Amino acid sequence: MEGEKATVIDTDSMIEGRLTGKDARILGTFQGEIDLSGRLHLGEGSKVEAKVKAAHAEIAGEFKGELTVQSLVLIEKARVNGTVDAQTIAVREGAVVNGAVNAGAQRAKPATVAPPKPPLPGTMIG
Repeated sequence: MEGEKATVIDTDSMIEGRLTGKDARILGTFQGEIDLSGRLHLGEGSKVEAKVKAAHAEIAGEFKGELTVQSLVLIEKARVNGTVDAQTIAVREGAVVNGAVNAGAQRAKPATVAPPKPPLPGTMIG
């Protein structure tokens, strides 16, 4: 985000709604949806409750909701509650994650159960 303009929600702001764009830095409070093509940074002291899709995320504050990213870094004071889906995750000592975590390049896909095959005509059942 250095050298490029990013959306910034400062420490005194409380926003509810939908945030779209490339990069965002949230230092205050946000509730809603976030859809970014670039990087999301949740600063220390931030409180975010949202459904998030972004290329990369770095969390140093509190997050609650669904997070779908390619790479995720949880800083020492990060508090995450919800669902995390990422190809790579780095968790620093002191960070807390409560919820479901799906990680890795070959993330497991939900298993599907095929319905039983019907018996062939003329086959006795029982």
